[in-house]
Amino acid sequence: MKQCWRWFGPDDPITLSELHQVGVEGIVTALHDLPPGTEWTREAITTRQNLLRAQNFNWDVVESLPVSEAIKTQTADMKDHLAAYKLSLRALAANGIRAICYNFMPILDWTRTTLRAPQPHGGAAMHFDLIDFAVFDLHILRRVGAENDYSNDCVAQAKTRFNGMSEAQKTTLQKNITAGLPGANDAWSVADVRALLATYTGITPEKLRANLIDFLGEVAPVAQELGLRLCCHPDDPPFSLLGLPRVMSTSDDYAAVLEAVDVPANGATLCTGSLGVAADFDGAAYVRRHGPRIHFAHLRNTKRIEGSDQFKPDFFEAAHLEGDTDMVATVRALMEEQSRRRAEGREDWQILMRPDHGQELLGDLGGHSTPGYPLIGRMRGLAELRGIMAACR
Repeated sequence: MKQCWRWFGPDDPITLSELHQVGVEGIVTALHDLPPGTEWTREAITTRQNLLRAQNFNWDVVESLPVSEAIKTQTADMKDHLAAYKLSLRALAANGIRAICYNFMPILDWTRTTLRAPQPHGGAAMHFDLIDFAVFDLHILRRVGAENDYSNDCVAQAKTRFNGMSEAQKTTLQKNITAGLPGANDAWSVADVRALLATYTGITPEKLRANLIDFLGEVAPVAQELGLRLCCHPDDPPFSLLGLPRVMSTSDDYAAVLEAVDVPANGATLCTGSLGVAADFDGAAYVRRHGPRIHFAHLRNTKRIEGSDQFKPDFFEAAHLEGDTDMVATVRALMEEQSRRRAEGREDWQILMRPDHGQELLGDLGGHSTPGYPLIGRMRGLAELRGIMAACR
């Protein structure tokens, strides 16, 4: 597999020159300064490519070309945003970039309640705690009807925890939950989140999935024509939050969407960390089922913690080989899929991957790295994954 690395652009605290020491083979990045619904021009794409080429790297995967809320909810500006999306695909294709990752998560991208939870070995990891999330939902956001989404025990614990928190702790929790990715929603207020939630009134999981299929019906034929590979990232975590629908949380969800728009360009991003939060996830089985349509792989691990709800577990970002996903079996299945593609003569036989997320270790500590994307923690993960790949070869 091609060993790539997510880089957030010129403002990323990790420099491109450092990545040669890590053994990185390709770059995953995006034009994070452009809001969803905006056209990506060839000029803007070329500027980023030139920056990478100056350090002897190629732009291998776009992550992400974001899907706007107007497209997800099929509301005002949808047609203009779809047109901009198609123009962006054409510009990326003209510049030789073939793999485009996106997600269809409502409002929030990945969600954690603590961005740097201390670990027994002295490092830190991102963590999701349902009680903390309920504190935000019930007492900070004060979403109408939120109490119906939690058990009585969870509601009681959230009230006790909220009453014991300082104002600074409440502010930190709010920022952690709305953090997501750099530039996405850094300045969101509680009022902003409430306004966005209102746009999903009446949108059921069935409706949101239909909207996703409609979106793919528009853009996948364009991608197919251009020789591009679209790859949808799963929900993170793979269960409903804030009463919002989730439609890409299981292997069956992927089957439904891939079958509904059955062209090779419509594919999947396998994220073992997101999907692996579910107790029934089997990474190798997922690869065997969807292998030909996996265009990109995020290899990371999470560890479930018994909490107040078995269907919405607490979890933390584990070391790459130490979580609930059998990483060895998953990588072996990906390598077998890669060999099958090569024998088939597929031009895109080599699967693009990156070590996703990582614990903060050693020099990562101190809060100066992008949450979830430390240098040393991901370097350790890539080294471990590289070892599995070498053994499988």
